Amino acid sequence: LQKKVKESIDLAYNRIFQFHSKQKVKNIFYKDKLQNKLSYKYLPIESVGIYVPGGTASYPSTVLMNAIPAIIAGVKRIVMVNPRNKGKQNPGVLYAAKKCGIKEIYSIGGAQAIAALAYGTKKIIKVNKIVGPGNLYVTNAKKEIFGEVGIDIIAGPSEITVVGDKYSNPDWIASDLIAQAEHDKLSQSILISKDKNLISKVKKSLSTQLKKLPRKLIATKSLKSNGIFINISSDKKLVEVINKIAPEHLELNIINYKNVVNKIINAGSIFLGKYSAEAFGDYLAGTNHVLPTSGSAKFLSGLSVYDFYKRISYINLSKKGIETLGPSVITLANFEGLEGHAKSVELRI
Repeated sequence: LQKKVKESIDLAYNRIFQFHSKQKVKNIFYKDKLQNKLSYKYLPIESVGIYVPGGTASYPSTVLMNAIPAIIAGVKRIVMVNPRNKGKQNPGVLYAAKKCGIKEIYSIGGAQAIAALAYGTKKIIKVNKIVGPGNLYVTNAKKEIFGEVGIDIIAGPSEITVVGDKYSNPDWIASDLIAQAEHDKLSQSILISKDKNLISKVKKSLSTQLKKLPRKLIATKSLKSNGIFINISSDKKLVEVINKIAPEHLELNIINYKNVVNKIINAGSIFLGKYSAEAFGDYLAGTNHVLPTSGSAKFLSGLSVYDFYKRISYINLSKKGIETLGPSVITLANFEGLEGHAKSVELRI
């Protein structure tokens, strides 16, 4: 592996680790006036499987984004599955795994890799949760096994919404739309602006930049099928449209982003100002790039340390506690027609 690539992976690892290590959980301990003790405790998930795509391209960044939060949470067993590309394991992916201390790696992919992690095989011990992106087969397999094991999110094709104004650089915006479109022909790239002139300039720039792009066919198909220009009249309408789209990535490439950012409640990750290219979020800004897609940012968040914990509640009742509160439990149990519940409290009183 080239020294420059190793150094970039090292930098990404350090920045992602630094940001995620600030995500702290706090156990709750509470004692009421009747001396009843209630607790809520965070415990790391015992084993996690990370799916790293590799059939057509390989992603060291995916290893870092999925493994680092698990490491910080204290997950004891982290398993990586990564299909070979042209018969070989990708050295960047392996180096990222080594940085994360992952020692259990299987060269498998697709829906069958998800099944192996969920149910176990003669060689692979099943895990408790599966995280990481994949193609349509991988995504549907994750849907199938949810409940048997945990999963992170059902991630659809990648997407970006960029907001520009008359001060925005049209070439920069066009490059950000292309960066998302080159992922997948199903990717979604949207530009919203009050300035029609900017939209025209971005359209021209897209044509010019696409000519030189190695993944030109994928990006062009994506932009033609799922690319949208939206001309909008007011900030109020802008906020309304963004919250309805609930984009995975949102770039506010506008001068007055402070006027609208706090009104935006549905987005996976928001990039503020003209220098904040979404590509930074994919690699080494420090935040996570596993984000909700297809409008699911209305009820989901990006991957974090919190996703690798489970929580247990503890109840320790005192004699005074059951004597004082018990009659109300008996009343409610009888009201619901659950006499066995009522009896279990009555006997103690």
